Amino acid sequence: MRKEMSYKKMKLMKGLMLLAGAAVLGAMVMWLWNWVMPSLLTGAMTIDYWRALGLLLLCRILFGGFRGHGHHSWQEKREHWQRWQAMTPEERQQFHKQRAANWCRPANSEEKKDD
Repeated sequence: MRKEMSYKKMKLMKGLMLLAGAAVLGAMVMWLWNWVMPSLLTGAMTIDYWRALGLLLLCRILFGGFRGHGHHSWQEKREHWQRWQAMTPEERQQFHKQRAANWCRPANSEEKKDD
């Protein structure tokens, strides 16, 4: 029961951080636009905060997409989190070692020979 609460708390914190990050990025877009564009282009108007968020969203749609990070469902992510919480510090260290070894290994273990 305690592990589920920590998982829920983690998801809540992640959501709050996402909202805070979007708010800061929107303010940065507004500040940069209002600083650069009116002096660069004649007739360019300053924008307010909500238009800056809209511009940020438009750029995300046009250039970044909404692919996300991975194709795991929330159930799979939750299972991974629960397994991680159940690991001992030694198991976690072993996991990191295996992950680092797999990360540095080439995808094709057989060396191709040029004939």
